[in-house]
Amino acid sequence: MANDVLSILDKRTNATYDVPLYKGTIRTADLRKIKTGPEDFGVMGYDPAFLNTASCQSAITFIDGDKGILWYRGYPIEQLAEQCSFLEVAYLVLFGELPTAAQLKEFVTNITYHTMLHENTKKFLAGFRYDAHPMGMFISTVAALSTMYPESRNVHDPANRRQQIYRLIGKVPTIAAYTYRHGLGYPYVYPDNDLSYTENFMSMLWKMAEPKYKANPVLARALDILFILHADHEQNCSANAMRAVGSSQADPFVSTAAAAAALSGPLHGGANEEVLKMLDEIGTKDRIPAYIEGFKAGKGKLMGFGHRIYKNYDPRARIIKWAADQVFQVTGRNPKLEIALELEKIALEDDYFIKRKLYPNVDFYSGIMYQAMGFKPDMFTVLFAIPRTVGWLAQWQEMLQDPEQKIARPRQIYTGYAARNVVPLEQRKAEVAAV
Repeated sequence: MANDVLSILDKRTNATYDVPLYKGTIRTADLRKIKTGPEDFGVMGYDPAFLNTASCQSAITFIDGDKGILWYRGYPIEQLAEQCSFLEVAYLVLFGELPTAAQLKEFVTNITYHTMLHENTKKFLAGFRYDAHPMGMFISTVAALSTMYPESRNVHDPANRRQQIYRLIGKVPTIAAYTYRHGLGYPYVYPDNDLSYTENFMSMLWKMAEPKYKANPVLARALDILFILHADHEQNCSANAMRAVGSSQADPFVSTAAAAAALSGPLHGGANEEVLKMLDEIGTKDRIPAYIEGFKAGKGKLMGFGHRIYKNYDPRARIIKWAADQVFQVTGRNPKLEIALELEKIALEDDYFIKRKLYPNVDFYSGIMYQAMGFKPDMFTVLFAIPRTVGWLAQWQEMLQDPEQKIARPRQIYTGYAARNVVPLEQRKAEVAAV
């Protein structure tokens, strides 16, 4: 539209600049024309942590944080979690449409074909200490796959890209299961391609001496739902890492390893483990009011509440809460659940939380659910990484196909010294070095 223009008055020069608006945004490169003179670089945007900067255009995931909405390719997450399998959703996230029966069969076959790991990978994993963190093992092993498949560097060949996508989605559950069994000292279990994606993962985790592992269907479906909920979440820290590393045309294995490294931080994928620590610290229901008052006074953190994007109830939290109930009918009720439910009830009725829009997020119940299924907290982020690999690959592929994308290279505001001369060594005085 002709009037979709932002008019900027530069009071330094009294010059006026018209900057076109596109879908409610301006291109910050357009600010460069705002100068005080020919030697001026021009105005830049300064936005630490990308709080108000769109780094790309994407058709994959839509979030309305104020309304508590999450869509994959236009489909509400609630419908996908209720009606679809994880690999159906993976196909949707990657290729834009839900598959037909024939397309899903072919897709599942392609993924299943790539579940095995090269035997050298087992030797690589054997080099880790017995108590190595599973996420560190996962990141390293995914990166090492780059050496197994050197053709993956040809990122501009669509057929080659798709081959690597199948490989990664097929292999990450196997890697994850191997990291789990490594910590227990158990032998690795090969994939069983007669089983579904989540059932096969459970078999590789928990199969012992039985000839054929039979997954509990309730737990398998709950894990499938968790995978659906974690498949993608717009331009979060790890997706941004995937796009940034991938923008250098690095292969998808090392790019995925970089994204997984971003996920491993406690402010991203490790938050549900922090929820369990908080519930342990609270201990009993009667101590919740005192803990909340301490939080309001600035003592400690209330983990699992609030979200950078959601200013309403996280839609994934509602689904996980329902799925957790199904799991507890099989595993027995986790004592932490009673504390969590009471904590949620009090918080949702408290004006302090209501005014600040601090609602439960996806991490609040997922850790309790994972623990009930038998996972130790150090495996939680690995479980997150399996489905999020789909989202990372979708973001990576979209980035490569976007003609506007170039190698990621943000600007900075320099705050260091002005030009200065080197003093001969014998004349230098000790200075306190800035760290």
